[in-house]
Amino acid sequence: MRYGFTTGSCAAAAAKAAAYMLLTGKIKNCITIETPKGIPYTAEVTDIVRGESQVSCAVVKDGGDDPDVTSGSKICATVTADNGGDGEKELLQIDGGKGVGRVTRPGLDQPVGNAAINHVPREMITREVQEVCRLCDFHGTLHILISVPDGEALAERTFNPRLGIVGGISILGTTGIVEPMSSQALKETIRVELRQQRAEGQTIAAVSPGNYGLDFMQQTYGYDLDRSVKCSNFIGETIDMAAELGFCAMLLTGHIGKLIKVAGGIMNTHSHEGDCRMELLAAAGIRENVSLECLKKILDCVTTEEALAFIDAEGKKEDIMEDIMEKIDFYLKKRAAGRLQIECIVYSNTYGLLGMTAKAEELLRRLL
Repeated sequence: MRYGFTTGSCAAAAAKAAAYMLLTGKIKNCITIETPKGIPYTAEVTDIVRGESQVSCAVVKDGGDDPDVTSGSKICATVTADNGGDGEKELLQIDGGKGVGRVTRPGLDQPVGNAAINHVPREMITREVQEVCRLCDFHGTLHILISVPDGEALAERTFNPRLGIVGGISILGTTGIVEPMSSQALKETIRVELRQQRAEGQTIAAVSPGNYGLDFMQQTYGYDLDRSVKCSNFIGETIDMAAELGFCAMLLTGHIGKLIKVAGGIMNTHSHEGDCRMELLAAAGIRENVSLECLKKILDCVTTEEALAFIDAEGKKEDIMEDIMEKIDFYLKKRAAGRLQIECIVYSNTYGLLGMTAKAEELLRRLL
C-alpha cells in the first residue's frame, strides 16, 4: 500500500516554498523537504500569492492509502518578513491561522493557548525554513502562519473536540510519513487522552471501547460514556498506558460483543486478532449445564445479542454472566499485574446490565 505524508510534512513544505519565494523573488512550483524518517518529500506548490513582504502558498495533503480525513486538503503557509533582528541569526515565529486548532486544555503536546502545531512539525518547519534563510543570507524575522481552509469542518471528524482543541485540525506527525491503515496513530490518540485526563488531576481512568450502549449507561447510571477514553480494540495496551501514566484505577465499560473476548484473555479485540465470542459463551454454558441444543444454537449465532436470547430462554443468563465476569476479572487483573486497580461493567442493548466485577460500582460512584 502507498504511504502518504503528514500535515506536518505539508506545512513544512509549504513554509519552505513560501520563504524561498519571498527571499529570492523567484517562483517555486515544487519543493523538497527531508522527513524525520529520512524519506524525502517532493511536493507540488499551489495557490501562490506573492507580495513585497509576504508570500503565501499551499501544498495538497496526500495521505496515501490511509483513510485520513485530511487527505486532499490544502495545508497553507503565509510567510511575512520583518528585517529587524540582531543581524546574526534569523528569528522564526510559527503560529496557526484559520482552520488550525488552538489548545484549550492541558496535557497535550503544546501548552494551553498555542496553535495545535505539534513539536515535530514545528521542528520540521524551522529546519526547512532555516535552510532557505542560510541560502539567502537572511538574518531578520520571519512570521510563519499555517492555515487549513477547510480545517474547522474537518476537525468535527477528528478527536480534536474531545481533546479541547478548538477551531480546526492539528498539524501532526512524528515521522513525517503516513503509514497506511496504521494502528499506531490511534494508540497515540488513546495515550494523549489518558495523559490529558491525568494532567487534569484524574486518578481513575474511565475507559470504553466506544459509544455502543451510550443510552443504557446514561439512563441507568447517569454516566456519559462520552467522558470515557475510547480505547477501540486496544484493551491490553490501554491498561498498560494507564498504569504507566500513574492512574491508580481503571474502569472498563463495554458491550458484551466486545468484552466477551476478554474472558478468553484476548486483549486486542479486533476480529483480525481473535474472535471466539460464541465459543466463549458456549464454554460458559457448558460449565453452567446449558442444554446441548442451546449450545449448538449459540455456536451458530452471528451476534452476542442473538446468543443471549437463547441463553435467557434457558434461564441461564445470570449464571453464565457470573461465570464470564469471573474470567474477565481474572484476565484484566492479570494484565494489570498489580500496577493499578481494574474493574469492569458489561452490558447489552437488549438486556441492559449483564454483569460487573466486585468493586466496579464503587469506582463508578467515585467517577460520578
